[in-house]
Amino acid sequence: MKSMQTRLLGEQGLAVSGVGLGCMGMSDFYGSYDQGNSFATLEQAISCGVTFWDTSDIYGPKTNEALLGRYFAKHVSARSNITLATKFGILRDNNGNFLGFNGRPEYVKQACDESLQRLGVDYIDLYYQHRMDPNVPIEDTVGAMADLVKAGKVRYLGLSEAGVDSLTRACKVHPISALQSEYSLWSRDIESDILPACKRLGVGLVAYSPLGRGFLTGAYTKRQDFEEGDWRLNNPRFTEQNLAANLALVAEIKAIAHDVSCTPAQLALAWVLHQSQNYVCIPGTRSPKRVTENAGAMAFTLTDCQWKEIAERIDQHKVHGLRYPPEAMSALGR
Repeated sequence: MKSMQTRLLGEQGLAVSGVGLGCMGMSDFYGSYDQGNSFATLEQAISCGVTFWDTSDIYGPKTNEALLGRYFAKHVSARSNITLATKFGILRDNNGNFLGFNGRPEYVKQACDESLQRLGVDYIDLYYQHRMDPNVPIEDTVGAMADLVKAGKVRYLGLSEAGVDSLTRACKVHPISALQSEYSLWSRDIESDILPACKRLGVGLVAYSPLGRGFLTGAYTKRQDFEEGDWRLNNPRFTEQNLAANLALVAEIKAIAHDVSCTPAQLALAWVLHQSQNYVCIPGTRSPKRVTENAGAMAFTLTDCQWKEIAERIDQHKVHGLRYPPEAMSALGR
């Protein structure tokens, strides 16, 4: 396999592996998990050069950061090889219930200190506001985040699922290196305004769920394939009717992948990576085998005409269902 390529996010010097690792599913949302398998996945990620790791204080909640903290405590030397990203701003209670958003300056600093403690690290490479707080001006929140940079607790700043206005205003307070948003062959709504704004402002894109929450891999064909408690069972795209309709997209991806000699996952990831040198992917997985497969997407290339044809064949207008339930959709693009 070709060695992992490094890409720059933003214009401040943040270099990360082109394919990263979303760690959320190791602790939350997608059914059962265990620490031993998670550690094996993290170790395999390092072996493959997948060294851009993404977490958040709401995953668990808080237990995903603690999991990574235990890994770093056991593998002290690993920390220097990892570009570590985490987030703040969405509130959940200990039972996982969502309580709202908090972007108040005093909370920003408190959340960062707590994340540092759970992670067992001295600094966070990339610190995101996970969702914009409608009750706090973005300038106030980013101002507090900038103070964390000055204090050496954070190296680079990011926003997650921010709208054009928030992103533009944030960049006037402090350089924003990355915008994290859902982006994939079946989630392309940010192409019309968000991605042009990123280009104009010099902000890199971190594409989460680039595999459509695993669906674009072809591994799931019916609702019974998901464990009880899996968050996808409550996602609009995975209702009985919508899942059946969306299987046509997966069939198309499988057929194309077969024709060009790669896996469906590699095709989906490589498509995102092809869109810009300033884009990276953070597919989530709990499988060492999947980490290796995903890393292989970095070496896969087609012609511009072929990529365009693929995008046309996987027409986003054929997607059935919103990418989040309606109440969660309202928090996007603020």
